[in-house]
Amino acid sequence: MKKHYSSVCNTVLCGLLLLPGTALAQGFGGHYPIGVEGIKGGTLPPPGFYIRDYNLFYFADRLNDPESRAIGDLDLFAYAQAFRPVWITDLQIAGGHYGMDVLVPLIYTDFSLKVGGGKMSDCSFGLGDLFVEPVTLSWHWQKADLGIGYGFWVPTGHTSLSSPAKPGKGFWSHMFTLGGTWYPDVEKTWSVSILNRYEVHMEHEDVEITPGNTYSLEFGIAKALTQTLELGVAGYYQQQTTEDDGDVPHSKELDRVFGVGPEIVMAFPKCALFVSLRYAREFGAEDRPEGNTVTLTLTKKF
Repeated sequence: MKKHYSSVCNTVLCGLLLLPGTALAQGFGGHYPIGVEGIKGGTLPPPGFYIRDYNLFYFADRLNDPESRAIGDLDLFAYAQAFRPVWITDLQIAGGHYGMDVLVPLIYTDFSLKVGGGKMSDCSFGLGDLFVEPVTLSWHWQKADLGIGYGFWVPTGHTSLSSPAKPGKGFWSHMFTLGGTWYPDVEKTWSVSILNRYEVHMEHEDVEITPGNTYSLEFGIAKALTQTLELGVAGYYQQQTTEDDGDVPHSKELDRVFGVGPEIVMAFPKCALFVSLRYAREFGAEDRPEGNTVTLTLTKKF
């Protein structure tokens, strides 16, 4: 039953699911909210100061076991609003622009789950775990962009084994990022992007369990129809790569999920504003919910 309840919180920003009495046996999924990036997700912006506002909506009525078979009766809605200041400096290291950013999420989760004779429901809203990324480096060439970064998740959100909808995860995590975008044509009207993230988790503060590490892949393929409008397809894949470890009972299952859908990106040059809207339908989920993700992102340059 790993992650059946704690994964509810984990599916949204920093917050991603057990029947009563099995709290100590639950898995604790990674922090990164898969699906928040899409078209040109592997590209960092030019030097300047930016504010990004992520709005992530997640709906799910299906909970899968480790063989992707539906179990129980799940009704889940989650919303996360995350404020992210980004500063890309003029300082160059190895030819790449140095930058930094911070992510501050607010998370609302409401769910109910019935499995066999067991039933649980919970609802919560609050500050999630903060993400601090003190180091990013970004390169921009004629045909491609490249970005790397290191950051860490801070367990600032409230967590409770008896209230799984709480927005905190209860442990620290390191996250390493590598992404890039390729432009097949000279005019850069076509773009193909890939964003890789790898999380290494520390031991939970309340339970002697160290969650297994998490790999996240996001991609986007897009065509610019005008200078202010892009259409494309975005998708993601998230996989637990190592087993949970600890002295208390825990599952050895490795969860995963895929998602894909359309995206539209609009630019408003006069106010230096970019707006993206993305939908993804999930499939192939193992040991976690399978649902739908809608993401609205606003990016403003100052």
